[in-house]
Amino acid sequence: MTDSVKYLLAEDQMPKAWYNLAADLPVPLPPPLHPGTGQPLGPDDLAPIFPQAVIAQEMTSERWVEIPEPVREVYRLWRPSPLIRARRLEKALDTPARIYFKYEGVSPAGSHKPNTAVPQAFYNKQEGVKRLSTETGAGQWGSSLAFAGSLFGLEVEVFMVKISYNQKPYRRALMETYGARCIASPSTLTEAGRAILAKDPNSNGSLGIAISEAVEVAASRDDTKYALGSVLNHVCLHQTVIGEEAMQQMAMAGDSPDVVIACTGGGSNFAGLAFPYIRENLKGAKVRIVAVEPASCPTLTKGRYAYDFGDTGHLTPLVKMHTLGSTFMPPGSHSGGLRYHGMAPMVSHVKELGLCDARSYAQTECFAAAVQFARAEGIVPAPESSHAVKAALDEALVCKAEGKSRSILFNLSGHGHFDMQAYTDFFAGNLRDPNFADDELQAALDALPTVG
Repeated sequence: MTDSVKYLLAEDQMPKAWYNLAADLPVPLPPPLHPGTGQPLGPDDLAPIFPQAVIAQEMTSERWVEIPEPVREVYRLWRPSPLIRARRLEKALDTPARIYFKYEGVSPAGSHKPNTAVPQAFYNKQEGVKRLSTETGAGQWGSSLAFAGSLFGLEVEVFMVKISYNQKPYRRALMETYGARCIASPSTLTEAGRAILAKDPNSNGSLGIAISEAVEVAASRDDTKYALGSVLNHVCLHQTVIGEEAMQQMAMAGDSPDVVIACTGGGSNFAGLAFPYIRENLKGAKVRIVAVEPASCPTLTKGRYAYDFGDTGHLTPLVKMHTLGSTFMPPGSHSGGLRYHGMAPMVSHVKELGLCDARSYAQTECFAAAVQFARAEGIVPAPESSHAVKAALDEALVCKAEGKSRSILFNLSGHGHFDMQAYTDFFAGNLRDPNFADDELQAALDALPTVG
């Protein structure tokens, strides 16, 4: 092993293809279903909201999908991203563990989300699309699509979950700086939004509601397509540049991870780092893979593996995933990007096959871990990323207790520079661990659609 802190790849070492885990799964992924007929979806069913290139990637079984050169050219603005050995954190914890993190906060938008925003904008531009509609939770995806839209000359309309819209004004300002329009969701601009507001005029919103609004806009306009920042296969595919780079960088460090950790909300962050390592596990490697989610929205640890709608307004196809129910309203938290009722079908399938573990943490313990990390390494994590930080710290402390030196790799998927109100609330003692009522969860699960 080297004694370096940063492991940097040259631009020409950036991956030339995305990796598709679907090609190597021992059991095929259950197909998405048409909500009207209950039959497996075909490409024509998705054509009203996605460009053909994205539909092809959503359904492909090819192991590798070439990254177009115009996309790689934009990626070079920040990729390859650094792998960093957290030596100061190791010292602060007095642990024999070797802690590494892949740092995705170096992108212009400050997170891993441009890895998929750029190709989605590129493919839409190629097919003559003029406008994109989307949703965003904490604003990292909305910021990223706004950035990508500005590069390819596309109008971007973002429905931002209302609680995050109010909590994170600087995220809204960043989207507007890139030229996007940001709208608090639920809004009065769509039937889906108006229906929610009629029931609850003070609704905090959710990703499921914002997705309904964005899909409705895309489906109702010929010049507009929908872009999604997580959950679907093509999004997970685009994010695998993270893990492919990390493998090369871990080799540069003369090390390999014993455990790989990432936070999970919709699943793209986790997929990006973990899927390449799951591929190696399927070949015989023995890397422990850990998905970390908020206790206030525990899809993998308390959700049901079942067919469900991806949105609250039931405009999307039915996909088989770990879900809390499309009508479940996650309580407000500062990890807006993890407040989604479902988990990516591919990530859910991986969990069902026993190819990863899952755990959940409360909000305040994650912020405490983020502060400890920032005081050692200097980087302020996004609230979503703090879940991965907390899990990495716990793993390192187990190593300390056992006197064993294991290698820990986690994905620091974004910085928290636009989330400082959350840290202000934490230091003031005003941050709480939001809870949900068990009967509300049960009611949402009872309302799952009947399939088959």
